[in-house]
Amino acid sequence: MDFVVWGHDPWQRPILQHLNWDPLWVSIFCVIMFVLAHAAYTMLSSGRKRTAAETDVIEAANPGVPARILRHSLAARLFHWSMSVTMFVLLVTAFFPIIGLGFDWVPWHYWSGMIFTVIIAWHIVHTTVWLDFWSIWAGPKDVPEFRALMLRETGRIAKAPQPAKYPLGNQLYHWILTIVGLLVIITGMLMMFRIDTPFFAHNQYLISELAWGWVYVLHGLVGVSLVGLVVAHIYFALRPDHWWLTKAMVFGWITRRQYLEYHEPTRWRVTPDKPW
Repeated sequence: MDFVVWGHDPWQRPILQHLNWDPLWVSIFCVIMFVLAHAAYTMLSSGRKRTAAETDVIEAANPGVPARILRHSLAARLFHWSMSVTMFVLLVTAFFPIIGLGFDWVPWHYWSGMIFTVIIAWHIVHTTVWLDFWSIWAGPKDVPEFRALMLRETGRIAKAPQPAKYPLGNQLYHWILTIVGLLVIITGMLMMFRIDTPFFAHNQYLISELAWGWVYVLHGLVGVSLVGLVVAHIYFALRPDHWWLTKAMVFGWITRRQYLEYHEPTRWRVTPDKPW
């Protein structure tokens, strides 16, 4: 299987054109294997939810926890769902023509790409100014949690501490999605110079032919990666044991019981004056 597609310029010199789309099926296969592996893992793992007895003890020790805890603000939820819609449009307009469903996809693709870019820019400002920017980022502070999880899964300890607001898996997913999202934005903005749009003048000589080839390859590669990331995200959202998180992304809040079952109050502190 060739990873990239080569063409020829008018002088019959080889030029890099774009990604070979066979990796799209590889990505889908990997996602299916991941889903099956994760489903098996959850059946064998001891899980992260506290028992009812453990939760009762912690609830008695934290009488100040409000009945509802705001997990996602209205602005955060609007960002999530608007990004989801634009992401869906981007993937449909990118890959449906490749599998043979032809339509005038180019305007839809670049307009949704521009909207996606604006949404991401707003999200960066919103999280930096109004939210706890570092709560979603995995870093040295999360090493003890990772170590405890590994010890639990290997049977060396019975229990591991519950996560803060965002579990380690969410944080790592956010890291990957951030890198992929920024790459798709940067390469997509460059590719807009190859077509006529209201935003940029057509300029195919902005960079060299070889550089254009790598832009197209990289854009295709991150696009294929987004297919897998989106499918994995939908899988987790639809799992019955994650419905409480999906509902929180719709309504914004979780119950006190869910907070105490799945989170560590010492790591994510909430009070009646600050229920988030």
